[in-house]
Amino acid sequence: MQTSLPLRPVADDVYVAPQLDASAMAELARLGVRSVINNRPDFEGGPAQPTSEQMEAAAKAAGLTYAFLPVQSAVQTPDEIARMAELLKALPRPVLAFCRSGARSTKLYRS
Repeated sequence: MQTSLPLRPVADDVYVAPQLDASAMAELARLGVRSVINNRPDFEGGPAQPTSEQMEAAAKAAGLTYAFLPVQSAVQTPDEIARMAELLKALPRPVLAFCRSGARSTKLYRS
């Protein structure tokens, strides 16, 4: 994928990224991404962080499937790990998951 967005592949059809803004959704669609998973709780980064509602609206406007699975950065529970696996199995690919830095999305993918 040729883009200025900070995407990192964790599989052939799964990518992770740090916090994106709503305008990135159109670029993701242009790149062929079909689904987005937001792993970052609302307002974790303060009031300037886009909310899940804003990200979902932008994703849907770009024709992407959107899922919100907010998890804490320090620990991911077995239920959250299982839910991430379900989303990865069910959502159209390629999939992009994002959080603050991309680390917890990567951990969820690899768990």
